[in-house]
Amino acid sequence: MTTENRKALPVLTLAAAAVVLGVLSGAVAVYMKSSGSGKDALAASGDCAKSDALMAKLKPLMKGQVAALVAANPPRSLGDFSFKGPDGKAMTLADFKGKTVLLNLWATWCIPCRTEMPELDALQKEMGADGTFEVAAINIDTGNDDKPNAFRKDTGITSLAFYRDNTLNTFNRLKKEGLAFGLPATMLIDKDGCLVAAMNGPAAWHSDDAKALVVAAKGE
Repeated sequence: MTTENRKALPVLTLAAAAVVLGVLSGAVAVYMKSSGSGKDALAASGDCAKSDALMAKLKPLMKGQVAALVAANPPRSLGDFSFKGPDGKAMTLADFKGKTVLLNLWATWCIPCRTEMPELDALQKEMGADGTFEVAAINIDTGNDDKPNAFRKDTGITSLAFYRDNTLNTFNRLKKEGLAFGLPATMLIDKDGCLVAAMNGPAAWHSDDAKALVVAAKGE
């Protein structure tokens, strides 16, 4: 077994354990109930046809710390996915057109999110400076902004913009499309607003594996 394989093995084991233990007890990942089924899943968009080439390029990089990523089959548009921006106004993923986006759903009561958020913040600080990439971390707590703002302060978040959806619509939609089973849930979106990969559970997003994936997704 190579050194790289030995490094990837614990991550793959952790990802599998998160799914199994989450289903059985909710101990590793936070699982949520919602109505609906996969029958409402988005069909592949013609605008995402060229995303196949990018997805093929990224597949070999879905390893190590990001081995739990699953390639979209096929890539499909999430451009109309809606939530509130930092100014409190409604926006969609289409507003990020031209940027590569790592979309992440989190909540204050999600224990794995507390560990993951500083990683996402560091990734945004390092990789988002040139304006071609953004970590869009969307908080889905119900109620007002007090708890998520306190959470961000407690975890030292300084680089992530504050995106919000207190209706749970974002989570419920991704659940119906078979993309989110619990929290955290993360989607990699290309510059055309097309989903190319998704992950359930936390990851070391500031790791070398994650940064190599982002660089490739940006087309660098």
